[in-house]
Amino acid sequence: MKALLSVYDKTGIVELATHLHHLKFELVSTGGTYDAIAKANIPVQQVSDLTGFPEMMDGRVKTLHPRVHAGLLARRDKPNHMAELKEQGIETIDIVVVNLYPFVQTVSNPDVTLQDAIENIDIGGPTLLRAASKNYLSVAVLTDPADYNRVAEKLAMEVLGLNKLSMKERKELAAKAFRHVATYDAAISRYLTDGEEFPQELPVGLTKISDLRYGENPHQKAAFYSVGLEWGGIAGAKQLHGKELSFNNILDADAAWQSVADFAEPAVSVIKHTNPCGLAVDDDQVEAYRRAHAGDPVSAFGGIVGFNRPVTREAAEAMKPVFYELVVAPGYTEEALEILQAKKNIRLLEVPPLTSAGNSLDYRRVSGGLLVQNADKIEEDPASWTVVTERQPTEEELANLAFAWRVCKHIKSNAIVLARDRALLGMGAGQPNRVISVRLALQAAGDKAVGSVLASDAFFPFPDGIEAAAAGGAIAVAQPGGSIRDDEVIAAANKLNIAMVFTGVRHFRH
Repeated sequence: MKALLSVYDKTGIVELATHLHHLKFELVSTGGTYDAIAKANIPVQQVSDLTGFPEMMDGRVKTLHPRVHAGLLARRDKPNHMAELKEQGIETIDIVVVNLYPFVQTVSNPDVTLQDAIENIDIGGPTLLRAASKNYLSVAVLTDPADYNRVAEKLAMEVLGLNKLSMKERKELAAKAFRHVATYDAAISRYLTDGEEFPQELPVGLTKISDLRYGENPHQKAAFYSVGLEWGGIAGAKQLHGKELSFNNILDADAAWQSVADFAEPAVSVIKHTNPCGLAVDDDQVEAYRRAHAGDPVSAFGGIVGFNRPVTREAAEAMKPVFYELVVAPGYTEEALEILQAKKNIRLLEVPPLTSAGNSLDYRRVSGGLLVQNADKIEEDPASWTVVTERQPTEEELANLAFAWRVCKHIKSNAIVLARDRALLGMGAGQPNRVISVRLALQAAGDKAVGSVLASDAFFPFPDGIEAAAAGGAIAVAQPGGSIRDDEVIAAANKLNIAMVFTGVRHFRH
């Protein structure tokens, strides 16, 4: 019996080699894996001794040889295969233990060169895994150190004539190896794809971060996967406190993080069911939090709070009276952590910024497939907006319109935002009728709506939305424009002395 071991991650490899040696396996290895096993005084053979051919090209060619792959691919149940092996003096290989070069870790370094990335594209490793997995009926294939002990114990029992490593287990190991290679290849494809936004084939390699207690509802099973841990964002977050995250916690945490990450100024958001019910910017973090909470203090209870600056002691103190499920931020001062960790039922996440790669594509699931689009990231200059009404917005109104317009991106369509002093006062979300969204925003804002500005994620198809906004106290409006009834909407705004700008851009969020 023969086992081939060639791993980048040496975790557990000496222990596994020891087990296999005791089970009378002949060990064959390469490079650093050979050195680690030999250093432990375990008999091991170099691959070059097996093949009779030296490693070439700085190790690029070592296991790519018929004496390796014929030994892996030969079907033990086919006499002609076994006869050909005997004729060529080739022995079968019964176990393959391989994990791959650290391509993802390498390209995660912002200073990585193209040459460094290319040198970390493993060729021999995936080839070994594919060959062994194809012939899993005869070859056991291991990619994960977590499987070493279990498989070694099964093999020991097999030698004793007891429970074997079953065909079901071999098949599962082979499937795991193919997934390992597929995820690896997807990462390489992402890195090398340059300029082609939507290729004909789009591999999406996912790596499980954790199992979840359940999905959106208790009867649904769920897990959390990363498209690429090197991309940052919620998938790369570190949990500093609290019980495990739920499916809905993660969705809300991402909404909170994305809503504040969209602002250059210090920003705080309060999220409920993925929609901001409060959001404010202010150089004083405590003031930003207080005004975000004031946006809808009733809905804030049990919500998610997002910060785009490290949380200070003062901000943590300000949050103490309110029950929140979760806080997301790029960091926390020691004092803030001490205060927040005293709250038993709160979860705290430290979130790294999204990289440009992680911020490039937006995936939406539909039955049987994915919709893929560019992320809704666009440079917008309020100075370029078109004033379409007789009354010009004041500088203060224009600043508030710019704030409200940015908030609108993060609220489900049809989205209406009322704001003043760079704080969200009320919003309407997810309604099939834009006028209803206006009324909901006014209802949430109450008396604060008087003197506010309004942003709408898409155009007003009729004047009724503008009329409702004016009746509630709004004095300026930002909207994309583009309706066939724009003239009627503009005329209504003029009649009501409302300043209105057309942004020329829409921000639907379905």
